[in-house]
Amino acid sequence: MVNRVVIVGGGTAGWMTATYLRAAFGDRVDVTLVESKRVGTIGVGEATFSTVRHFFDFLGLDEREWLPKCAGSYKLAIRFENWREPGHHFYHPFERLRVADGFNLAEWWLAEGTGEYDQDCFVTPALCEAQRSPRNLDGSLFAANLDGSLGRSTLAEQRAQFPYAYHFDADLLAKFLAEYGVERGIRHVTDDVLEVGQDERGWISHVRTREHGDITGDLFVDCTGFRGMLINQTLGERFDSFQDVLPNNRAVALRVPRDVERLGINPYTTATAAPNGWIWTIPLFARNGHGYVYSDEYCTPEEAERTLREFVAPGQDDLQANHIRMRIGRNERSWVNNCVAIGLSSAFVEPLESTGIFFIQHGIEQLVKHFPDERWDPTLRDNYNARVGHVVDGVKEFLVLHYRCAQRNDTPYWKETDLRPIPDGLGERLETASRVLLDDNGIYPYYHGFELYSWNTMLLGLGAVPPGPRPALPLIDPTNARAEFAGVRRDAAQLVSALPSAYEYLSSIQ
Repeated sequence: MVNRVVIVGGGTAGWMTATYLRAAFGDRVDVTLVESKRVGTIGVGEATFSTVRHFFDFLGLDEREWLPKCAGSYKLAIRFENWREPGHHFYHPFERLRVADGFNLAEWWLAEGTGEYDQDCFVTPALCEAQRSPRNLDGSLFAANLDGSLGRSTLAEQRAQFPYAYHFDADLLAKFLAEYGVERGIRHVTDDVLEVGQDERGWISHVRTREHGDITGDLFVDCTGFRGMLINQTLGERFDSFQDVLPNNRAVALRVPRDVERLGINPYTTATAAPNGWIWTIPLFARNGHGYVYSDEYCTPEEAERTLREFVAPGQDDLQANHIRMRIGRNERSWVNNCVAIGLSSAFVEPLESTGIFFIQHGIEQLVKHFPDERWDPTLRDNYNARVGHVVDGVKEFLVLHYRCAQRNDTPYWKETDLRPIPDGLGERLETASRVLLDDNGIYPYYHGFELYSWNTMLLGLGAVPPGPRPALPLIDPTNARAEFAGVRRDAAQLVSALPSAYEYLSSIQ
């Protein structure tokens, strides 16, 4: 029976794994987490997918309980700045498109749109611009504010696509989950792992620690980050790099204080195109997290730090910069023998669409679904590896689309985006998108977290616009579509008027 799980490495990946396994299996599975005080975490603000709510719901945690302890804030969208041209921006929101006569509003916008695509088709951009909270002061979701005509039925469909995600301090979340987990029976060992033992089959038998000796287990989870201590260093699993199509391999980050009482809290992540990559802004309750993601083929760490400081913190030279080397790609297999890699030790693509926590959560959920018994049925392992691989490969393809369709070409870095190879399948999708908008059969075919509306939002936002609407649309009476566009404007105005600011709501739960 597989009832002893040893997690090597803490941080967000380790403690999310430990607490989820404990919640799933209770005391029927013994969970031990080993982490070293000597190994620091990356320590930047995290932005997430809306699916992260499933993780906290599974643990039975109300956001009012954990969000204030993690400097948390809300994320309704990602705002892309300067990807098309200087001064231009658009939002990629957590909001499905409304539909009229069988065609979504992205299709109708090509025939009827009069302004910017995101503003015409979504409610969320107006909430972002007005710094609105997705919740009322009584805790109810914003759908409760609508008068019930068009918007209520549309937003009811958002139950699977939750209307917001979170920003939080990853170090504080790991600390919170550690306390939560230890209280519920997780064994926490703070020690250095000196050696990883293997049996005659090559399976991991134990980890040898400096002060606690050998820690044995049945299943070992590698949460050691980019080092991949178990999966790569011990088991020798091959890591497939994505740098041929996603060349950014470095980042530099700053924590910048912000007067949120005076300036408010933006309920969105910002990704600003920069000369040799892009700059993130993640608003937390008391500060902003900023980082410059770049390729060292075009920019030195010193140049990147100088660019970031000038952009987000001029005159604040005392702020400490954190330089990060990123391993972009994935293991050929994330489950090898009796070892499962989760988090950065499994896979990572650059944080352009906030997929780091999503990869962790997906890996944990799939581990529970494919948890082995004493037979170690290889079908479970193979299915796990296939699902994890599909998710990462789909995100890779989606991110490459961002660069290939961006209109910038003002530096060697941005000129190169049109010359790099692209993943198999993406070329055909982009060729289709140059003629008509993509449909459900035109995007990456396996689950990867992004729906059709996300693909078309990025295409239209970046300026990759087909020459016109589908031929069917001019033959259809546009009355219903125009009513839906009017409904978007009406609902946006109503919500902006009624909802509290993000700062106001978050202050109320501190």
